Amino acid sequence: MERSAVFGGLQPNYLLYPSRYSTSLPFSDHRTRLPNFSRPPSLSFKLQKQVSSCYSAVSPFKRGATFSETQSETCELADIDWDDLGFAYVPTDYMYSMKCTKGGNFSKGELQRFGNIELSPSAGVLNYGQGLFEGLKAYRKEDGNLLLFRPEENAMRMIMGAERMCMPSPTVEQFVDAVKATVLANKRWVPPPGKGSLYIRPLLMGSGAVLGLAPSPEYTFLIYVSPVGNYFKEGVAPIHLIVEYELHRATPGGTGGVKTIGNYAAVLKAQSAAKARGFSDVLYLDCVQKKYLEEVSSCNIFVVKGNTISTPAIKGTILPGITRKSIIDVARSQGFQVEERLVTVDELLDADEVFCTGTAVVVSPVGSITYKGKRRILESDLLSIR
Repeated sequence: MERSAVFGGLQPNYLLYPSRYSTSLPFSDHRTRLPNFSRPPSLSFKLQKQVSSCYSAVSPFKRGATFSETQSETCELADIDWDDLGFAYVPTDYMYSMKCTKGGNFSKGELQRFGNIELSPSAGVLNYGQGLFEGLKAYRKEDGNLLLFRPEENAMRMIMGAERMCMPSPTVEQFVDAVKATVLANKRWVPPPGKGSLYIRPLLMGSGAVLGLAPSPEYTFLIYVSPVGNYFKEGVAPIHLIVEYELHRATPGGTGGVKTIGNYAAVLKAQSAAKARGFSDVLYLDCVQKKYLEEVSSCNIFVVKGNTISTPAIKGTILPGITRKSIIDVARSQGFQVEERLVTVDELLDADEVFCTGTAVVVSPVGSITYKGKRRILESDLLSIR
């Protein structure tokens, strides 16, 4: 099926600044590169290509950028090995910080040199886990322009999470402007086209001192960035998942549907054990019936059967991924039937194709599923779009 995608409902992308940058590296965009297979590429690669084309449909900021940039300015890239980027922390130049008190509103923040922060041992985030984070990326185009993908969605998700965690949150405008300022201040760390992206990590935390169990009296909104390559060591090759049916990521009525810091510590035990056995990551089941798919440790999952793409519905235990939402929009525009519903392990094992989506992983095809000692091979890299 070959159709032109109609990206209805997608927020405009952000052109951070037009600039020339000093590099002789050739352009090879990892977000749109397709594998050189003799058969047609998989659905996951097709959808990744369609979503990545959203980055090209840029529109300038309606509000002025924090830093004035012109076409004639040159950006010297940081002196690191861009061909050896993994998904690991690399210190950069600047971070952004903004504070407010309980019951108040965030005031204008500021950029400061990247470095350690000072927290009371009694800070709410340290004692009671009162904290959220977000994740998004900036990319460098071939012409040097820097792009963001749907940052308002991250801002709105943080607002939703903050309400659940009894915290104030920056407004959408404050969030987006802070992201813009931080990226522009660290623009030399945005990888050349095809070499990776600049990962942006906004944090919202209870930074005030509190001893008894209660919301923190002060909150800090912080953004730092790091250049990154592929999240999985497999790169663009299919990943290998194991289904976890004893340990669980989230429970009904809990905080699985918001991006609170505690959700991720809960998966470390199962994930570490899986990686020690050679798996890429863990797929979790619901904690009640133990037969319905939830999500992978850090990404959403999709199951393809014929012309139908199914993904677990967002019902409080699954994070509403921004890449997930984009893939659903694009797939429907391509004529696929997309179902958000309960999806069983049996359906997973009978699928034509399986793939994961997320800011860090982008769109990753699944090559195998292991469940209760049995492994199902999925030739995701060879399946054709229907």
